[in-house]
Amino acid sequence: MLYAFKTRLPTADEALQGRAERPFRVPETHTVLGTSLLGPYPEGLEVADFGLGCFWGAERRFWQTPGVWTTLVGYQGGTTENPTYEEVCSGMTGHTEVVRVVFDPRKVSYTDLLKVFWESHDPTQGYRQGNDVGTQYRSAIYTHSPAQESAAQTSRSAYQGVLSESGYDQITTELLPAARHPFYPAEDYHQQYLDRNKAGYCGLGGTGISCPVGVARAEG
Repeated sequence: MLYAFKTRLPTADEALQGRAERPFRVPETHTVLGTSLLGPYPEGLEVADFGLGCFWGAERRFWQTPGVWTTLVGYQGGTTENPTYEEVCSGMTGHTEVVRVVFDPRKVSYTDLLKVFWESHDPTQGYRQGNDVGTQYRSAIYTHSPAQESAAQTSRSAYQGVLSESGYDQITTELLPAARHPFYPAEDYHQQYLDRNKAGYCGLGGTGISCPVGVARAEG
């Protein structure tokens, strides 16, 4: 039964029930950037949510991006409230592994972050990313505003064009509003995992094809 949810999402009736409160602690401070993980965040910053396979390597890619204020990993896109890592890995929550990126739009645009997202993984693989197989590894963008939704749709179309020219299949990236798909932070040992574990596993790998949607960063 569990294996079935590696290749398809559970229905609401099949999904695990979850719980009203988070069953574990989340650290207060980012181990690399020294900023708050859960907030409150400084005025003027914006939030973006991306799923691109195992969140360990994905988070590092974003905390290394200039203009990003903080990052944290978690679960999104499913049904189960406040899931644990083991529950997500079972496939019975419907969630995918995501990185929440809090950024300063005066220093890095949302379009810049989309370029990092597309080029850091293969968005045509469905319920897998490389050797990592399961619905929790699916590609996803959860948008926080109409402007983000429009930018994400535009970038997806642009990247599909260059991928198709190179023989890739259709993009399978999930594009949904974050307001309808709450973000649940992951356990403390997942946060900034590749900073804590320098030789830790990173399954992140892109197609090697540039996404033609980048724009120059604003000064300041």
